[in-house]
Amino acid sequence: MFGTPTPLQSEANLGIMKEDHVNIILHGHEPVLSEMIVAASQTKDMLDYAKEKGANGIQLGGICCTANEILQRHGVPPAGTFLQQELAIITGACDAMVVDVQCVFQALANVAKCFHTKLITTHPIAKMEQDNVIHIEFDEHHAMEDAVKIVRMAIDNFTKRGADVVIPPYKETQIAGFSVESIKYHLGGTFRGTYYTLNDNIINGRIRGLAGVVGCNNARTKHNEEHIMLVKELIKNDVLVLSTGCSALACGTHGLLTPETAAVYCGPGLAEVCETVGIPPVLHLGSCVDNSRILLAATEVVKAGGLGNDLRDLPAAGSAPEWMSEKAIAIGQYFVASGVYVVFGYHMPLDGAPVFKNHLYNELEGIYGGKWDCEPDPIKHAHKIIAHIDKKRKELGIDKARERVLMDMADRQALGME
Repeated sequence: MFGTPTPLQSEANLGIMKEDHVNIILHGHEPVLSEMIVAASQTKDMLDYAKEKGANGIQLGGICCTANEILQRHGVPPAGTFLQQELAIITGACDAMVVDVQCVFQALANVAKCFHTKLITTHPIAKMEQDNVIHIEFDEHHAMEDAVKIVRMAIDNFTKRGADVVIPPYKETQIAGFSVESIKYHLGGTFRGTYYTLNDNIINGRIRGLAGVVGCNNARTKHNEEHIMLVKELIKNDVLVLSTGCSALACGTHGLLTPETAAVYCGPGLAEVCETVGIPPVLHLGSCVDNSRILLAATEVVKAGGLGNDLRDLPAAGSAPEWMSEKAIAIGQYFVASGVYVVFGYHMPLDGAPVFKNHLYNELEGIYGGKWDCEPDPIKHAHKIIAHIDKKRKELGIDKARERVLMDMADRQALGME
């Protein structure tokens, strides 16, 4: 509906907020609303109105998966993950927080009451009864009118800020907006877009395998720790990571979404590929509803040839190290049913049902080719994934090191690459 994302540069973390700008934080999962607010905030009328009120401009920021939607298409920087939504308000610089349908703390109203922030709900599912919450029902038929009303309200609120504005001076550069199509372009160019390059580097061992690291933040764990420790351990062992949702936001705020990351954290094989192609070792593929992009990319790998005939054959795995919602379970089961080995962190509430646990952890593999697993320790978690990747490499007969050969034109023609 809004176009296929392409790689772009942006920033991440609470430091993207600006003291001399009207700061609007978009939070939730509805891309239709966020698209319209982006459009409204860029109009001359709104920018002029902001200057009339003493602001130097309008700064949009995202929280949760709305952050990923407006990041990957417009470069709007995310202010943080699911667990940073209250922190955006207590900077004292958030003039309006606009929320829709999911991952919205009910306590936001109580936090906003302590500051000047206008908390605006836009969907009946997330409507709050507190007297300091404004409800503007978003109507697709009057989308721009609603968006302008919201932006104008935020601008009016800019003049009501308190004296104590404390924006943490922390932000990182990131490259986001990868898609199945853009990965094909990066690997093969404009006229020869292909996943064959990726397959070739998995076969020759420079890339050990693929891991889709996705999912939420969990308040029962140290913020982002499981995500970052897991991802660093994977890329250190030459596993290319595809990430979505709050996991992708966590990687962005920790500086893992730039090509330069490869030289610092990656094993020699993955680092060489990233340097040659010009990609980060962690590819940001969008919001958590974009997890299907990971499976589509894996399907393209199968189609490119040389790595089996089905998703279950690939040296690949899925992971949600800090999952906390039933949505994560549904997505995980979709991956398992597609033939992917899936490891969840923290815990799985299965200890009281040993027969069912055995079904998920063992029997499903015989039905679908994929199965569930759980490991709360992020390093052990990573090595469960690596062990699975190594098992698949052995089954494919690509577990032995191969001599690197410089190919001439005749060799390329023999491969059908002429």
